[in-house]
Amino acid sequence: MELTKNLTQTKIIKSLLAIVLGSIALTISAKIKIPFYPVPMTMQTFVVLFLGISLGYKIGLATIGLYLIEGIAGLPVFSNSPEKGIGLLYFTGPTMGYLIGFLTACYFSSMIKFEDGFFIVLGKLILATSTIYILGLLWLGILIGWDKPILALGAKPFLLAEIFKIAILALLVKKIIKIRKFI
Repeated sequence: MELTKNLTQTKIIKSLLAIVLGSIALTISAKIKIPFYPVPMTMQTFVVLFLGISLGYKIGLATIGLYLIEGIAGLPVFSNSPEKGIGLLYFTGPTMGYLIGFLTACYFSSMIKFEDGFFIVLGKLILATSTIYILGLLWLGILIGWDKPILALGAKPFLLAEIFKIAILALLVKKIIKIRKFI
């Protein structure tokens, strides 16, 4: 009985540590950016997919959720915060759809299995990343107007970088997925 209790406590502590460290990694990845208007290109999509693959959907979603709550609460965790504002004001700006898309991307990337072949992994990563862009473009269109070149502003500049990030993750997925065993 005592051993089971200790194992459960250890698992909870590991999970909480993974969530906090993942949120920190996501914050750091938000600050690694190449400025574009209206949405900056960052390493966040790489980290979001990495979190889903390595932590699984429960801990991965909790990590993304913590990150979003931190940003909405006013901590300068988002890409252009604090210089472009903080908190809910920043969250509801041009990047909100992309930020919400992090949740779906994390979930879909967590569905990658060790047994999946390279092209299955590639397909799942493309699907996961696509959800970020679909939600991001939908919100961007609502916010700045559908008469603007939404695809040119919110997706096209980032496609080459996304292909590169997806390719790296697809090549490393067998190593990354092994992290789940430790959590």
